Amino acid sequence: MNTRPTHKWLAAAVTTVLLLIPVSWALAEELFDVVILNGRVMDPETGLDAVRSVGIRGGTVAVIAEGPLEGTTEIDATGLVVAPGFVDLHAHGQCARSNEFQAMDGVTTALELELGVPDIKRFLAARQGNAIIHFGATISHGVLRTWAMPEHEQTVDGVVAEFGTTGDDCRDVFRAFGGGVNPGGESALEPTRYSALEERIDQGLRNGALGIGMPHQLYPGVTYDEIFRVFQLAGSRQAPIYTHVRSSGVSGIQEVLANAAATGAPLHILHINSSSLWNYQTNVDMVLGARDRGVDVTAEVYPYTAASTGIGTAMFADGWQERMGISYEDIQWQDTGERLTAESFDQYRAKGGLVIIHLMKPEWIRAQIANPRIIVASDGMPYAPGAHPRSAGTFSRFLGRYVRDEGVLPLMSALEKITLQPAERVATFSPQMKRKGRVQRGSDADLTVFDPDTIIDTADFDGELSYSKGVEHVLVNGTFVVRDGALVEGARPGLAIVSGDPSH
Repeated sequence: MNTRPTHKWLAAAVTTVLLLIPVSWALAEELFDVVILNGRVMDPETGLDAVRSVGIRGGTVAVIAEGPLEGTTEIDATGLVVAPGFVDLHAHGQCARSNEFQAMDGVTTALELELGVPDIKRFLAARQGNAIIHFGATISHGVLRTWAMPEHEQTVDGVVAEFGTTGDDCRDVFRAFGGGVNPGGESALEPTRYSALEERIDQGLRNGALGIGMPHQLYPGVTYDEIFRVFQLAGSRQAPIYTHVRSSGVSGIQEVLANAAATGAPLHILHINSSSLWNYQTNVDMVLGARDRGVDVTAEVYPYTAASTGIGTAMFADGWQERMGISYEDIQWQDTGERLTAESFDQYRAKGGLVIIHLMKPEWIRAQIANPRIIVASDGMPYAPGAHPRSAGTFSRFLGRYVRDEGVLPLMSALEKITLQPAERVATFSPQMKRKGRVQRGSDADLTVFDPDTIIDTADFDGELSYSKGVEHVLVNGTFVVRDGALVEGARPGLAIVSGDPSH
């Protein structure tokens, strides 16, 4: 019998040997733009959790290798975690100054999905070229329904005409919403005007909006019928609705779950903690039960016991003490940090502005934080010295206080809640997000490198905002925006996240 190896056998043997050669040997002669060496690479989608080297070329992760790589810029990440950049679904701070705090907290994508914006093209144009991290927004149901009311059309015309013209102003999105006071908020929209509303929403979705922002607790005049019709529109377009539900408690969650089940609209429930208060377990059970039975629904929580909103909103209409289970001394005026009295409450409500509302218990938050299927998002406010600390410390607080110190979740599960899960929520309408929330070959080079032993928030309710600690490096689109624990001056690599084709 002829025992000489055939050419086919030789080819197979050579292939086997080559596969056994470490990737780093095969790539030894390649030079990458950036190389992160010796870090603990953690990818929630594949489950990779090992010391690896990451090679970046342009805005893409080109290779993940077991051995060393060579790069024009090299970072030694020994003892550090190399994670996907954190994705924040709920960030009202849409300006460079807010982005600085967000980047120092490990965030690489921060989206305004609750309030939304009235004119997505203006919003994207205003932020383009001046964004430290990636940005995007929904189209605002609250503003567009008021715009569809003939008696308010001119007022909204004026607001929208000024939108995006105020430079790098962190309050621009809030101002577009009428400073938190919607002139049509107490009124029902006539059904004859539904078509006008639908046309404006449709145009926003075509122009790049990431779905529909629906904070309808802020405009209590809206009817159940109108909300359902908007869900029908969303279902027909498969456009996600991001909602701040009608009321705190059980019924507000039931309304949107029923609408999503009936229409097929993708649904995300914002800050389920402050929308549920003491009913949080019932609401979490409803959301996850609906999800297990095929409803496309997700929900989020922020890791703080206080909320924040405009004092002039409908949340503070008569009876707010009973609805929220608090009183005047639980309300904190953002600009000074003072706790309110009946007299100062009336004064500030007439003036308008932002307040911090201390209304939740630590055990409520801990239980929701610990659920592996509830996303973590910040609800970060526009930059101001005394703004809610969630604007600066949400993700470091989650990873430091809750994951490391209290052990509510394994680190990989925790990372999934702030990277892969929020990216997947947006990816149903924006293909760009399919490359985010991951550390894999071919994924976007949006990476957060942090020290799991030291990461922690530093911002509190008593002073000015301050940067988190322990986030050592942050790359956005392959560019450093944080390096060696400090912001990189002038770095503006953030890009627009849009629905459909990113050429919007």
